[in-house]
Amino acid sequence: MAGERRVGAELDRLARRGWRVLHSIPLANNVDVDHLLIGPGGVFSINTKHHHNKAVWVGDDSVKVDHGKPAPYARKSRAEAKRVVRVLEHYCGFRVPVEPVLVFVGVTDLKVVATQLSVRVYQERQVAALAPLSGVLTAEQVDQVYSVARHRQAWSKA
Repeated sequence: MAGERRVGAELDRLARRGWRVLHSIPLANNVDVDHLLIGPGGVFSINTKHHHNKAVWVGDDSVKVDHGKPAPYARKSRAEAKRVVRVLEHYCGFRVPVEPVLVFVGVTDLKVVATQLSVRVYQERQVAALAPLSGVLTAEQVDQVYSVARHRQAWSKA
């Protein structure tokens, strides 16, 4: 929870650049989207992982914390982004690109060695790198996507 709050605070700072943020969107089966960032650069489904004082290694399709067993974080993030696409496109009526993002909080080292990774990977202070992205959604589309995403009923079967 503390990690999600820290990332949420970083994301909230992007509002002045035309971005909208939603936190903790409940999906079916007691799952939630930690954060949804909606703006001119598209939509980002953000999954927060708090690993205090641990080293994290990210490969093409696996994540290891302190050289431990591979965790399916990347695969789960991609699946979550696909769920978000289905909901938003169903209600918006236009193509809504959603990129999965993994944000690691409190880690001592983050090494990304992936060459084919389809998930963006950041530490909590790096999420501001999303701010300058643009050219994906118009201001009107951002408003429409945000309006849909705010309605809890839209997510009830996702």
